Amino acid sequence: MKICIAQTRAVTGDVNYNIHNHKKFTSLAATHGAGAIIFPELSLTGYEPTLANELATNKDDEGFKELQEISDAKKIIIGAGMPIKGDKGIMIGMIIFQPFQPRQAYFKQYIHPDEEPYFINGTHQPALSEEKIAIAICYEISIPEHAEQAHKNGAKMYIASVAKTVAGVEKAIETLSGTAKKYSMTVVMSNCVGINDGVECGGRTSAWNDQGILLEQLNDRDEGFIIFDTNTQEIIKQQKEYSTY
Repeated sequence: MKICIAQTRAVTGDVNYNIHNHKKFTSLAATHGAGAIIFPELSLTGYEPTLANELATNKDDEGFKELQEISDAKKIIIGAGMPIKGDKGIMIGMIIFQPFQPRQAYFKQYIHPDEEPYFINGTHQPALSEEKIAIAICYEISIPEHAEQAHKNGAKMYIASVAKTVAGVEKAIETLSGTAKKYSMTVVMSNCVGINDGVECGGRTSAWNDQGILLEQLNDRDEGFIIFDTNTQEIIKQQKEYSTY
C-alpha cells in the first residue's frame, strides 16, 4: 500500500477552503497510486483550540460530502483533522473517509495540559485499513504507552498527524525516530506549516524505516507530500522547490 503524508497550510477557521485544499492534495496523491492520505492535526480548521467550540461538528456532517465523494471516486482513504463534538465535550479527531464505507473517526486519547480547557480525551481507535497501521495525534507521540500499545496490537506502521511548532518539531523528529527503532515499525509524520494558534509551525514532514533511519523529509515552509510504499519502501516526494521522483 502507498501511504501519502501531506504537509499543508490551513487557512484559520476556513473549513471550506481547507476542504478544497485537501481535495487538491488527495487528487494528486491518487495520481501517484496512493491508497491513503493523512493530513496534519486539525487540518480542516487549523490547530486553533480557542475556535474549537465554534467549529466542532460530527464525522457525518454533510459539509464533508466532497471529501467522501473524492474518496469514493479515487478509491483512496483520507484522514483529515477536525474538532468533533462528543457527549461530554469536544475531542481532537481525525475523520477517516473510506471508499463507499461509513465514516470512522480516531480521537486523540492523550491531550496536552494546554488543551484541557478546550478538549477532552477520546477513546475510539478504528483500524485505518486492513494493513497493520496505528494512528497517533501530536502529543500522543510523547506518551510511551501509546506507541507501546500500537506495537502490542501488531502495528507495522505508526502514522503521526501533528501540529508541531518550529521550536517543537525537532523533539518530535527525535521521538519518532526512536519509536521506529525501538518497535521495528515504519513511522511517518504529517506536520503543517504556517501560523497555528498564533505560532509558526515547522513542517519537516518525515518518513523513517523500521530501523529508525530517516528516509525522506520535507522542508519547514512549503506545502508538499511524501508517498511511502509499504511493500517496496520506495518514496515519492513533491514540494514547491523540488521535483517529483
